[in-house]
Amino acid sequence: MTATPRHPPPALDELAERWRQEGVRDIECLFADVTGYPRGKLVPAASFARGAELRIAQAIPMQCVTGDYSPHPLFPEADPDVRLVPDLDTLRRVPWSDAPRWMAIHDVLELDGSPCVFAPRSLLRRVLADYAALGLTPVVAPEIEFYLTAPMADPERPLQPAPLRAGRSEAGQSAFSLNLLNELAPFWDEFRAALEALGVACDTWLHEVGRSQFEINLQHGPALAVADQAFLFKYAAKEVALRHGLNAVFMAKPIAGSPGSSMHLHQSVVDADGRNLFSLADGRASPQHGHFIAGLQQHAADLMLLFAPFVNSYRRYVAGSQAPVNLHWGHDNRTTGLRVPLSGPEARRVENRIAGADANPYLAIAASLAAGLAGLQERLAPTAPVDGSAYDHSHDLPRSFLQALERLERSADARRLLGDAFVEGYVAVKALEHDSFQREISAWERRWLVAQA
Repeated sequence: MTATPRHPPPALDELAERWRQEGVRDIECLFADVTGYPRGKLVPAASFARGAELRIAQAIPMQCVTGDYSPHPLFPEADPDVRLVPDLDTLRRVPWSDAPRWMAIHDVLELDGSPCVFAPRSLLRRVLADYAALGLTPVVAPEIEFYLTAPMADPERPLQPAPLRAGRSEAGQSAFSLNLLNELAPFWDEFRAALEALGVACDTWLHEVGRSQFEINLQHGPALAVADQAFLFKYAAKEVALRHGLNAVFMAKPIAGSPGSSMHLHQSVVDADGRNLFSLADGRASPQHGHFIAGLQQHAADLMLLFAPFVNSYRRYVAGSQAPVNLHWGHDNRTTGLRVPLSGPEARRVENRIAGADANPYLAIAASLAAGLAGLQERLAPTAPVDGSAYDHSHDLPRSFLQALERLERSADARRLLGDAFVEGYVAVKALEHDSFQREISAWERRWLVAQA
């Protein structure tokens, strides 16, 4: 895979005049928080074009999924300001807004101009800077799965598949069905148009194994640009789904008894001349290809909480489900955590199959690339490839949220790869989320323990 350059950003003075003529009132100044949820502010278009300074509280990027904030001393009680600085490459029209509106993804910077270490986009930029220092550029392509469901009026009740045109719901076992894609054509038509307007470059669209489960593959490109697109993809899916009376659900395991949803990450690395580092001149796999795989084998389990960030995430890792349970690798083997698809030398890559659809794309890509880079730098040796089923081998990945949390917190390697402050802050946020989860009593507990405990 080779990287595709980004287009130069538009001139703000030209855009200001265009916005005035089109009646554009506001610009969405957004960024991804630690969950991958879009946060930010609306700013008048004229103010944005003048370069007005925009600030938020430093704690916002590390806001828990519950809306709470960690009391960890790493986060100052004074809650100081940070600045939002737009990446003008990402300026786009907001396609689902009834009133003319534009958006831009922002970096989060401290007031002294240094990156805010708690912001997910900052972490990915840090990892990419490590590659750039070696004259290398990672190339990434995500495959994102999600469910379309009926509206959720009561979170105590299970999610239901999306209603179809005749009023019925899917019966299941409809993988790759074109008819069932067509059943939701109004949603897909608007969603496709929204992605085109946002500059999200998609490849294939398909119906997955689960009822009302779908997968869309993003085209490969530079890691930061692709992470931005994955972030906007999820934002757009949720907004467009709501316009059609649906929910776009990116939980790793939203419906009991149905397949989980993943975000497989295809990764390669090109050198300064654009050559795939994973292939030799004669077409064979290079030693660096093995080193990258070995880096993932060595470090990905410590970083599991970035690939599987919620309690629900760990329901996906079940033997026989095409979700991995270990970090073995193989050629065109979907039972392994690390798969090498069959391809020509120029497209040789590694598919990381660990990340769930619920993962923050900035953090999952950063963690995967950081692990691979460590393998390159340390010249680690991979295990032998698995020819049969990797499910015949031990379940080596953390089995639960708490196991992953404790492993990340103890890992000196994770702190070296991602930065001590980020790991400390991330662990604090995730621990607070788990405390909130522990205060809930589940249907399983009521069903079995009321009568028998």
